[in-house]
Amino acid sequence: MSWGVLYAQLGGVNKHSTSLGKIWLSVLFIFRITILVLAAESVWGDEQSDFTCNTQQPGCKNVCYDHFFPVSHIRLWCLQLIFVSTPALLVAMHVAYRKRGDKRTMLSSNGTDKLTDLDLETLKRRRLPITGPLWWTYTSSLFFRLVFEGGFMYALYFVYGGFQMPRLVKCEQWPCPNKVDCFISRPTEKTVFTIFMVSSSAICMVLNVAELSYLIAKALMRCSARGKKRRLAYTDNMMLDNANVQNKKNEMLLSSSTVTTSNKMC
Repeated sequence: MSWGVLYAQLGGVNKHSTSLGKIWLSVLFIFRITILVLAAESVWGDEQSDFTCNTQQPGCKNVCYDHFFPVSHIRLWCLQLIFVSTPALLVAMHVAYRKRGDKRTMLSSNGTDKLTDLDLETLKRRRLPITGPLWWTYTSSLFFRLVFEGGFMYALYFVYGGFQMPRLVKCEQWPCPNKVDCFISRPTEKTVFTIFMVSSSAICMVLNVAELSYLIAKALMRCSARGKKRRLAYTDNMMLDNANVQNKKNEMLLSSSTVTTSNKMC
């Protein structure tokens, strides 16, 4: 697959994200996709061919390999990266929808059928604030990233019984004649890469949790500021109403005192 196309799509979302989101994208492509493409694929390239068992029974090697490696590490990591990147594409779709609406608004305000190059460039470079509906889309994408990251890490741990690659596995699957010993090629190197990819995934999860907490805290601060403004406005209105009522009372007292004075003079 073309990872460059995925990077181009996520790069468009990157300018609308927070600083933590930019760090997450850098970790995703530098420490995960780059390592996966340049190094990990070559390490697992001889995974099945160099998986040897101490028997010549036809079919025994293939059955044992399928038992201990039901899913390749490389394919599982590729699926993980695709699923983790998909929620960010939802944010890209939301941003494109917002910009299309802004373009229609600019066209209606200008009274023309076509925008100038300067307006198009300004619209393209404008960074949308993460508020309102975009906040919900962005936080939902972070939540699904965490779910996918945790789900695939658990799947990797559950399928292989841990993150360490054993040197020797004992197989007694049919059609093996008895319990045979099978040897995995380059187990130490594969263990190092597995731990590295798991650590990178854990770092991405920490960044997602930090970014989600930051967005929630910012939203709470905005809600608190709006509530404070409403309370101040309500207090000002109450004071103004009280002042108006007091003025009316003063006017009534003044008018009544004037009438009383005139009656006495008569």
